[in-house]
Amino acid sequence: MLNLTDKIYEKEADKMSDYRPATKCIHSGYAPKNGEPRQLPIYQSTTYKYDSSVEMGKLFDLEASGYFYTRLQNPTNDAVAAKIADLEGGVAAVLTSSGQAANFFAIFNICNAGDHVVASSAIYGGTFNLFNVTLRKLGIEFTFVTPDCSEEELNAAFRENTKAVFGETLSNPSLQVLDIEKFANAAHSHGVPLIVDNTFPTPINCQAFKYGVDIITHSTTKYMDGHATQVGGVIVDSGNFDWTKSDKYPGLTTPDDSYHGITYTERFGKGAYITKCVVQLMRDLGSIPGPQNAFLLNLGLETLALRMERHCENALKVAKYLEQSDLVSWVSFPGLESDPQYEIAKKYMPNGTCGVVSFGVKGGREAATKFMDSLKLASIVTHVADAKTCCLHPASTTHRQLTEEQLNDCGVKSDLIRLSVGIEDAEDIIADIEQALIEATK
Repeated sequence: MLNLTDKIYEKEADKMSDYRPATKCIHSGYAPKNGEPRQLPIYQSTTYKYDSSVEMGKLFDLEASGYFYTRLQNPTNDAVAAKIADLEGGVAAVLTSSGQAANFFAIFNICNAGDHVVASSAIYGGTFNLFNVTLRKLGIEFTFVTPDCSEEELNAAFRENTKAVFGETLSNPSLQVLDIEKFANAAHSHGVPLIVDNTFPTPINCQAFKYGVDIITHSTTKYMDGHATQVGGVIVDSGNFDWTKSDKYPGLTTPDDSYHGITYTERFGKGAYITKCVVQLMRDLGSIPGPQNAFLLNLGLETLALRMERHCENALKVAKYLEQSDLVSWVSFPGLESDPQYEIAKKYMPNGTCGVVSFGVKGGREAATKFMDSLKLASIVTHVADAKTCCLHPASTTHRQLTEEQLNDCGVKSDLIRLSVGIEDAEDIIADIEQALIEATK
């Protein structure tokens, strides 16, 4: 088992710390030595050979660095995790098999039955269901607050057994911007970490750790991959939250009987949270991505900075077109100067938000369906944030399991169309939208 802080994350990140994000996208995480492959190799192996049982025993006791089984760690996966940790400015990271797994692990790593979490209501429908249904079955309670709640309302949601606060930097699909500093200040005043899903802006557009976030998650399936080739997730630890300041986190600060009495904060310092996530949760639940998927993710990461610039540029052009169209009832895109969230978006995402635009077609739900059916260039898919323009009607698909009240809390209107603007020529995208709007409103 690798010592996450002493081995990997030490430090390709240090070597790359003086470089800008676009350079880190290409070079962080893997540094080939003389005669080694220039491209990150795929370690397509489940196991690793050792010359003696003593050596392997030291790995199991976390007394030596190395690999013994890919369910816990794999060199390809760890190199990609190190790249993402560097991009976010964190101390350690671990890849998961999906974004859902990342959010589940991020919470479950510090919460037990009887604990409580405060969460923004404006989050992805699948995440809302994970929290509101599945984790409740495991005995973890949630209180949901709107992202624009007052500080008084936010603080009132905390309980003595609250262990974390969760939100999305930019919500999917309602595009509500989280006031990160407000949520971070509330979390820290109650002695708990702030966990955010930073999938939509990516670290290219939002450096969430700088504003007080403690743990970041991503669905790497989205922009990080960028080509809809792999499903994955990642958890990144800032290393800034002091788990030892209270007795709220015994899983990190007291001996782990399932791992020879190790106390993670004592043995691994700033790497405690991620190490526990790997040696305990990955050990028992096994939500690890295959190294082939990690390899594909790494290829996507190399062009992330370039693609995000083009996504944002195209999305702004599309949003401006939709804003002036007589066939559109409303548009939500924080990059528009007319958007009520423009200023807060500029604060946290100064280089742009993402390539997703939400809007409504005049004529309501029926017209929305007809609009999507009339598209020729854009595709109707259960996906978002890749190179190709696509769209979805969340209320009848990704958020179908939510009640009308829950949809309203999440900011998902019944006529909302989530348009994921790709990196095609913007004029071609707009022309496709225009002809589909005409068809939808005949």
